Amino acid sequence: MALAYVDTARRALDSDLFYSFRRSPATVAAAVVVLVYFFAAGLAPWIAPHNTYDVAILDLSNAFLPPAWTASGKAQFLLGTDDQGRDVLSTIMLGARVSLMVGFAAVLFAAVLGVTLGLVSGYVGGVVDAAIMRVADVMLSFPAILIALLIDGVARGVLPRDLHTRVSVYVLIFSIGLSTWVQYARTVRATTMVEKSKEYVQAARVIGLHPALIMLRHVLPNVLGPVLVIATIGLAIAVLTEATLSFLGVGVPPTQPSLGTLIRIGNNFLFSGEWWMTIVPGAALVVLVLSVNLLGDWLRDALNPKLR
Repeated sequence: MALAYVDTARRALDSDLFYSFRRSPATVAAAVVVLVYFFAAGLAPWIAPHNTYDVAILDLSNAFLPPAWTASGKAQFLLGTDDQGRDVLSTIMLGARVSLMVGFAAVLFAAVLGVTLGLVSGYVGGVVDAAIMRVADVMLSFPAILIALLIDGVARGVLPRDLHTRVSVYVLIFSIGLSTWVQYARTVRATTMVEKSKEYVQAARVIGLHPALIMLRHVLPNVLGPVLVIATIGLAIAVLTEATLSFLGVGVPPTQPSLGTLIRIGNNFLFSGEWWMTIVPGAALVVLVLSVNLLGDWLRDALNPKLR
């Protein structure tokens, strides 16, 4: 068993994909940044310098402290504090945790929905294909942020007020996922229409396999390459959409801070001189989105056989 894992690891390190990865310094740097974000966000409750949402330890005398490298900063607050005396570095780590969780969940939901509809549309064709694609065309006619705002507004109007805080994260995931599934569906549909005419699919039909089994066992593995690229870039889009919605006040509640919420809170004090409260979380968001986009661009090129 151990030798099998060693052989698998050796083949992975000798693959064209890993060769392409280590030959791109920008991609390696982006991967390191993303890993640091994932590590800091995943372990934020345990490695954050301060428990910023424990009311018992908050000290308002530490409010509005600038970063530690300025003249009036304190070493214990590396990136300064906010209006409640909370450490900005700790809130960014906790906020990135929520943003990444929402982003991953939204991408997973959009990918499952889009891949399923794309497979069915491309393989079945006919009226089913026309119906799914017309719905996709309607979705593409509206900006994703507008669709997400509409879904969030409808959910807030339908659900009881006392449930808004408890289900806000789930509504956010649903709204972002429902506004981004079209790219997956259209890509998978186009690839499925090509794959279903190939010999291995025809052979599967001849031996009597059920269409659902053919789609899952034979067609799906051959359409996952483009889906992986879309999902990587989609993660950056989902995180940015979540930050936008939270900045507008319709995202996660203040008790579950995200990067967008931190930027919105800091923006209230930007013109009074407390620049770090919005600039630092904004810079953290930009670095995260840029790094994920760089990984997505590399993955798109690495999986493109025409560029090999």
